[in-house]
Amino acid sequence: MARPPVLPGPRPDWLKIRVPAPEVVAEVEELIRSQRLVTVCEEARCPNLHECWGVHRTATFMLMGEICTRHCGFCNVGKGRPGELDPGEPQRVAEAVARLGLRFAVVTSVNRDDLPDGGSVHFAETIQWIRTLSPGCGVEVLIPDFRGDETALLTVLEARPDVLNHNVETVPHLYRRVRPDADYRQSLELLRRAADWRDRHAPAMRVKSGIMVGLGETPDQVLALMADWRASRVDIATIGQYLPPSGLHLPLDRFVEPAEFDLYRRAGLAMGFHRVESAPLVRSSYHAKESAGG
Repeated sequence: MARPPVLPGPRPDWLKIRVPAPEVVAEVEELIRSQRLVTVCEEARCPNLHECWGVHRTATFMLMGEICTRHCGFCNVGKGRPGELDPGEPQRVAEAVARLGLRFAVVTSVNRDDLPDGGSVHFAETIQWIRTLSPGCGVEVLIPDFRGDETALLTVLEARPDVLNHNVETVPHLYRRVRPDADYRQSLELLRRAADWRDRHAPAMRVKSGIMVGLGETPDQVLALMADWRASRVDIATIGQYLPPSGLHLPLDRFVEPAEFDLYRRAGLAMGFHRVESAPLVRSSYHAKESAGG
């Protein structure tokens, strides 16, 4: 049994979670089980699961298994050697989206550094299946960095997602501790390449990225990161409170006050972001449809 996380004091009132629509949540859960699918909503113990499933009719599906090849210290997903890809998974995800009548689907994955293409074709096939079975459903993909492989990124972009999301997760000063297998500048370059492709081929597509706060960063470091995002022409930013899944994960440095989140939101809008979701309970796919302009 995992050790409970050590927190810097009691959880403040602004981190309390609402739990609406239990019957709709049960419907989503049952279908996900029957289709042998994985959602990051459950794997990451997202605090907004009930709101997203029960109210906004959005869900975040996690492709390519439950084992990641990276070793990020904040993440609750299992780490190790993944299994073989399931070629039927893209169609099953699309069937679940159609049966649930989702208005917006978010598709992410574990990192699959063991695959030559990083899983980019699997992403593209999932987008195409959703387009086929649910033509009116918006699609956001939250992709890994593909180890900087531009061809893999292009494979996903050419499938025409509505939103291309790649999280940098934290400020560069903390990368060695938080994301030891990743590179901040490589992630920024991926976002810049996505924006370049968007400008040439799909002006309505949004480029998105997100971070967690409370890991030891300073407000000035967050604002500098947001400036890097804008220099890479990111449209949508998400900023939320880090909450360690267990005592085995990175410790929480501090609970960030709502006023600081509001500072980031106002600063981001002044920088020219299309939308900034900045609040304690914000996660990467929170209000995904609204942020995309849907």
